[in-house]
Amino acid sequence: MCIGLSIVLPGGRIRPPRHDDRRTRMRIGILGTGGMATALGGAWTTAGHDVLIGGRDQERAERTAALVGAAGHGSLTDAARHGEAVLVAVPATQAPHLVDHLAADLAGRTVVDCTNPITPTGEGLMLAVDGATSVARQLAATAPDAHVVKAFNLCHVSIWTLRPPTFEDVPLAVPYCADHPAAATVTETLISSIGCTPAACGGLARAAYLEATAALAIGLWWTGGQPRAAFPSPGEVPHP
Repeated sequence: MCIGLSIVLPGGRIRPPRHDDRRTRMRIGILGTGGMATALGGAWTTAGHDVLIGGRDQERAERTAALVGAAGHGSLTDAARHGEAVLVAVPATQAPHLVDHLAADLAGRTVVDCTNPITPTGEGLMLAVDGATSVARQLAATAPDAHVVKAFNLCHVSIWTLRPPTFEDVPLAVPYCADHPAAATVTETLISSIGCTPAACGGLARAAYLEATAALAIGLWWTGGQPRAAFPSPGEVPHP
């Protein structure tokens, strides 16, 4: 699923990825060995970044690193210490405890939360957290010296395997929420280096809206709907 947002400038022009960001090589640690770790790790490795996969199970970490390509592998602590940026790619229910355990190692780093705290109910997908908060805010509370960002949570894992993720000749926009200016800059590099367009959506207080958007969009997708159709480009709107 991808809701297919795009950045449209006045006159209907599309803002392309920032090519200067694409040339910036970064160290990225990834906490987790599942689908998102593999897909985003592969995208960043292809873009030339130095990626290290960290997991509890070293065999799984090694297998994921092999799928990613040039990435190294190690423990969760190794991944937390490796990166200027650290991706949290574990189930949302596990993320706060994991980040709490690694708080000292994550201090001063950009910690990107791509989790979705959603659960199926009789009324459809619902958020598994209080609507007044978000997993991202929980991570920020457990690791107060880290710079937590919410990003990469609105698309299905398959989208991140595309090189690049482009739809109808428009680069995919990746919404993110961040409080720290340096972390926002790091996140924009992570996004633009894989051929996507950064879409700043405010501070971390608004991360709950990204998580709620994911619950709504994924729920539509599961029922055969097309969430992307609900977000037409303003440049496509006819004017009298």
